[in-house]
Amino acid sequence: MSFISVAEMLAAAQGGKNLARVIMESDLTESHITEEESQATIRRLWQAMQDTSLHYDPARRSASGLTGGDGGKMLEAAAKGTLFGGSYLAAVTAEALKTSECNACMQRIVAAPTAGSCGVLPAVLLPLRDGTYTEQQFCDALFVAAGFGQVIAARATLAGAEGGCQAEVGAASAMSAAALVHLGGGSPEQCSHAAAMALSGLLGLVCDPVAGLVEIPCVKRNVTGAVNAVACANMALAGITFQIPCDEVIDAMGHIGGQMPSDLRETAQGGLAQTPTGKAIAERLAQED
Repeated sequence: MSFISVAEMLAAAQGGKNLARVIMESDLTESHITEEESQATIRRLWQAMQDTSLHYDPARRSASGLTGGDGGKMLEAAAKGTLFGGSYLAAVTAEALKTSECNACMQRIVAAPTAGSCGVLPAVLLPLRDGTYTEQQFCDALFVAAGFGQVIAARATLAGAEGGCQAEVGAASAMSAAALVHLGGGSPEQCSHAAAMALSGLLGLVCDPVAGLVEIPCVKRNVTGAVNAVACANMALAGITFQIPCDEVIDAMGHIGGQMPSDLRETAQGGLAQTPTGKAIAERLAQED
């Protein structure tokens, strides 16, 4: 995709054009592929997200022993009716945990946009497979997510090592919020407001993996990103707007990432990684190796 700004995407979608189609057609031009090939790729990604959820095993643990089983706990608690927020929120939380745990356990996932943030986008979409939406509508939502992700990559970064976790979970949350709005029948402008609100809410989020592993706090942060996306999508669908344009929010994220000390950009030298417990976990794992 060749878009370097959300404003450019919105301009291309003026006159009632479908935003997903505008993004797909841009990809066709840049990648020199056919529509059939593009659609087949997005369907494979959607199927892979579903397969990750389907093959989740709550008994599986990561090599470190730090991750596994929490998605199953959420499902059990939801079945008992002991949670707040309704069935959709419980399912979003469970799916975010499941996919992120599969990543930590070296299972197949879709980096959306990164492996460390892989649980956010599927989490908001998978629970909606109740027959209300078609497979094509889900694929269109993924095209919209990809469009916003591409602009974030072009204007700022998607790498935690460069911009902190705001660039990973923050970007995933923005992409997911836009995807949800499109799925819900919102306008391109509403998609933009949702993405801006989602990313703005996670500005400054650091990347501080305990022991350098994409597990603590990464798995739970995927839940934060997913729930944030749902809230921001709902606000946008309700007609609530954000005062700062999406492109400016993205630019601010990139600037903030550049201001972050290296200790807070995936080096495990700051934040939670340097708490007493975080250091103890790292030391224990180093001894086990």
